Amino acid sequence: MSRSYHFFVLGALFCLAVFNGVSATTAGCGKTSSLTSGVKTTTINGKQRRWTLRIPDNYNTTRPYRFIFGLHWLSGDMTAVDGGNAPYYGLKALANNSAIFVAPDGLNKGWANSGGEDITFLNTIRKEIEDNLCVDEKQRFSLGFSYGGAMSFSLACSNAKDFRAIAILSGATLSGCAGGNDPIAVYQQHGVKDSVLPIDSGRQIRDRFIKNNGCQAKTAPEPARGSKQRITTVYDGCKYPIQWTAFDGDHVAMPDAAGNDAGVNSWTPGEVWKFFTQFG
Repeated sequence: MSRSYHFFVLGALFCLAVFNGVSATTAGCGKTSSLTSGVKTTTINGKQRRWTLRIPDNYNTTRPYRFIFGLHWLSGDMTAVDGGNAPYYGLKALANNSAIFVAPDGLNKGWANSGGEDITFLNTIRKEIEDNLCVDEKQRFSLGFSYGGAMSFSLACSNAKDFRAIAILSGATLSGCAGGNDPIAVYQQHGVKDSVLPIDSGRQIRDRFIKNNGCQAKTAPEPARGSKQRITTVYDGCKYPIQWTAFDGDHVAMPDAAGNDAGVNSWTPGEVWKFFTQFG
């Protein structure tokens, strides 16, 4: 047997192992699916729920993709997250067709998560996608602003083992926290002048995951009001990374250097994308 044939066999076995789930790929890998980009409906507790799916251009059935939930704010909806000049909080453009994006609709344009029904909704969506499309199970993420940040926090509480990281943009504990004791990577940013969800609500979430991740205690400085600065603290000794940014601004999702809502020109998309992609 030639050496080249030997290496060919080893390579084929490795690829087979990857495809069969050793590398944590989903059942949809290799499957021809009828799922297409666009608006979908799912029934939860007798209620018809809507969500928008965005599949990468030139989707490859054998390539495992990142999976990213983009969750809207109070009075927002999936269309607001999916559209505008910075879809999915600016991450869609940065992903460059490396991720499957999903924007679900919350009930009454919020995420009250009564009886855990929003968690059930998100898990049902994820299962449908993973049964039909190729997802890297080690590269699942969720992010959202305000109520959407609260719902991402709730996902981290109940489903930490299913998600690699979450990003909370000026969030709070509005959607509940079933469980909440498992470690998970967390990116957070919050304005020191937040008049809707005061920054202490963000600190509470941060401190929970500092504890869950076994991070070393550290003082996280915050900028003075009117300073037009932001200060980022990365915690040490954590099982999974924890990054906290306090910025001089009010309740905005994507601030610029002055703390104003800047959309695609904000520093937020780059910081969140860098945090998510550090995991490979």
